[in-house]
Amino acid sequence: MSAKEDCRHHTLPPLIKAIAANEVDGFDEPKPSVFMIEAANMNTGDRSISISMPPSPLGEAKGAKFHSQPMPKPSAVHPVYDKRFNSFKTWSGKLERQISNLRGVHLETEPSPPQECFENVPVHRYFDALEGPELDTLRASEEIILPEDKQWPFLLRFPISTFGICLGLGSQAIMWKSLSSSPATAFLDITPHINLTIWLITAALTLGIAIIYALKLIFYFEAVHREYCHPVRVNFFFAPWITLLFLALGVPPSIAQTLPAHLWYILMTPILCLELKIYGQWMSGGQRRLSKVANPTNHLSVVGNFVGAFLGASMGLTEGPIFFFAVGMAHYMVLFVTLYQRLPTNQTLPKELHPVFFLFVAAPSVASLAWAKIQGSFDSGSRIAYFIALFLYASLAVRVNFFRGFKFSMAWWAYTFPMTAAALAAIKYSGAVTCRATQIKAVMLCLVATVAVAALLVNTVVHAVVHGDLFPNDMAIAISKRRPRRRWYHKRSGSSDSNIEKYLKFIEDGKDVEASLHSSSSTTSQD
Repeated sequence: MSAKEDCRHHTLPPLIKAIAANEVDGFDEPKPSVFMIEAANMNTGDRSISISMPPSPLGEAKGAKFHSQPMPKPSAVHPVYDKRFNSFKTWSGKLERQISNLRGVHLETEPSPPQECFENVPVHRYFDALEGPELDTLRASEEIILPEDKQWPFLLRFPISTFGICLGLGSQAIMWKSLSSSPATAFLDITPHINLTIWLITAALTLGIAIIYALKLIFYFEAVHREYCHPVRVNFFFAPWITLLFLALGVPPSIAQTLPAHLWYILMTPILCLELKIYGQWMSGGQRRLSKVANPTNHLSVVGNFVGAFLGASMGLTEGPIFFFAVGMAHYMVLFVTLYQRLPTNQTLPKELHPVFFLFVAAPSVASLAWAKIQGSFDSGSRIAYFIALFLYASLAVRVNFFRGFKFSMAWWAYTFPMTAAALAAIKYSGAVTCRATQIKAVMLCLVATVAVAALLVNTVVHAVVHGDLFPNDMAIAISKRRPRRRWYHKRSGSSDSNIEKYLKFIEDGKDVEASLHSSSSTTSQD
């Protein structure tokens, strides 16, 4: 028997038998198999991508044909309705859902926010959860109730401090009006068209910002309420009304020579209502007493009295301007002493210099102008206030190097009008004491104020157009009512590995997170 015949009688192993008995479809055929890759996306619907490829080298045989599979059309896209913003919406998103249903668009819902989001935030939580001179930076150990991984709606990111732009430009309109009409600066030959241009820009900008913030009040009332409860932001609620006072003071002669007296009562009524609320809290013994919440932005709540007195006296009124001047002067002295003392209970004053300190110059500058208008001359009382403002201005100017390295903020616009107010007082003083020195000083202060406003305008445009971060997510309004009990520490900007070690050590000992961070900072300062 030959070897070939002998191999036929050999028994095949069971595995080979199983393979031979079960035919593999398409293994020896040139038909390509299709592998489907499914990619599902909850936001964009189901999509299918087909890839055709030969399963074996035999598929590359001559004459083999390959057919690509058609891509199916994506299913209808349903937008996801994020209910995490409902705690700040006036109607909790119901109106938006009804409008979408009328348009035939079905909104998918996400889990509702916790009930804690709908509760009022006590004032001490702003100090515990936020830091910085404007209390707008979230501490590393805190959490917010709004999503951090996405950009919030524009209205939620639009702060009340945006009215600071109107303060800066409105005061510039008054300054250029004084430069063009004051006898002390007649040698400059300033055209009144500059005042007209700036006044029109300020009026248009004020109207636009007021409309946007009114929409925020309508659709996101809780966000506005939290800004009002914020120890720093509450002072910016005076800004819209002070801006209107600036517009009345800086109105060009070509538009109106005189203004009706009842306009002054209309503009001062909301300021009086805000003062009754805030000054009452300062005198109370609660969490909002002045020794607890005092910060340089409180000058905005005081300076409105002097601006109102200045406008009222310009209209020929007597008793009303004196009343507001007296109220403003009483609270300014208390605020000035409180800020100078730097009480241990105060947590909002920054350790380093910050542009917010220029608000110290605002009140005495405007007070000198108001008293001069009430008395009819730049007398001794006006000069005392002016010299105080001039000294404070000089004490900040000689430390200009300490104002570098701060992150740009919209609130900086509110810090430009004190420079302009000092320039206005200098113009008025040069009219009373006319000499070469007072005229040069007035021109220099006007130039510095104009350059500061121009620089801020350029920065604002750059951040809005180039960087696109003019209105970032407003962490100041998204803090929780209660402090987080326990969270894993994640490294933020400004933290170090030593802070992490301290955190883990204090967690093992059952101590507080803030205690670990304070301990770390104190150790670093001692070194």
